[in-house]
Amino acid sequence: MSRYPQRIRIVEVGPRDGLQNEAVQLPTALKIELIDRLSAAGLGTIEIGSFVSPKWVPQMADTAEVLNGIAHRPGVSYPVLVPNLKGMESAVAAGVDEVAVFASASKSFSQRNINCTIAESLRRFEPIMALSRSHGIRVRGYVSCALGCPYEGPVAHEKVAEVAASLADMGCYEVSLADTIGVGTPLAAASMLEAVLRQVPVDRLALHFHDTYGQALANTLACLELGVSVLDAAVGGLGGCPYAAGATGNVATEDLLYMLHGLGCETGVDLDRVVDAACFVSDALGLAPASHLARLRR
Repeated sequence: MSRYPQRIRIVEVGPRDGLQNEAVQLPTALKIELIDRLSAAGLGTIEIGSFVSPKWVPQMADTAEVLNGIAHRPGVSYPVLVPNLKGMESAVAAGVDEVAVFASASKSFSQRNINCTIAESLRRFEPIMALSRSHGIRVRGYVSCALGCPYEGPVAHEKVAEVAASLADMGCYEVSLADTIGVGTPLAAASMLEAVLRQVPVDRLALHFHDTYGQALANTLACLELGVSVLDAAVGGLGGCPYAAGATGNVATEDLLYMLHGLGCETGVDLDRVVDAACFVSDALGLAPASHLARLRR
């Protein structure tokens, strides 16, 4: 019997976490085509955008148009990120069925990113959670800087666990632990996860690894052994972190799938179609493919 989970759910974050950090602003029609390609490949959760101020994130200004234009496949969830109550109100008006919120495990990152303390950021979610309950909208949480901060360096595992537990307690059905700047290594990733597991059950956790130092797949493998079965990834390895110089994109969905299928894990995702989508979005952005599998297709 394999020591890894038999079934893995991939949360595709490329259309949001990936595209929001790209210099080129992808036209709405191409975003819609990308998302439709990803849903046709079998991905069941695709984060399509965010309701944030277009002044700060112009790449996400057309999220409502994207949501209205995609082919909504039965059984597929299309969450959006909301940073505050105003964003949540926009999400409700757009008719979403799932949103995501984020809090940092680093006080310096929280202060510089959203201009408040960790505790203040969590309190801001209270009206979001109330609105989500009244409209039957599911909420997913992110803990950023789970393995390191660009300002503070290493982040205490206990602080990551504390923030993750707070998000779970306030009603997030799932909490994704994010190595926002991609500095983690397998031992650190597993140790952080073990600390979180003491406060949050494994079936309510996900992992979100960036690949700045090429460790994302190794970190994933180390954590799979602890039972996590939900993994975030971005098609083509899109993304980065605007607050961390040199930070690169998320682990590429296609590279992650190749590893998971090699481990005998079921994903329900068509790898070839995801590689095609990676080549499509790379061409649309005028970039060379960032993932190993997409480069092989060239």
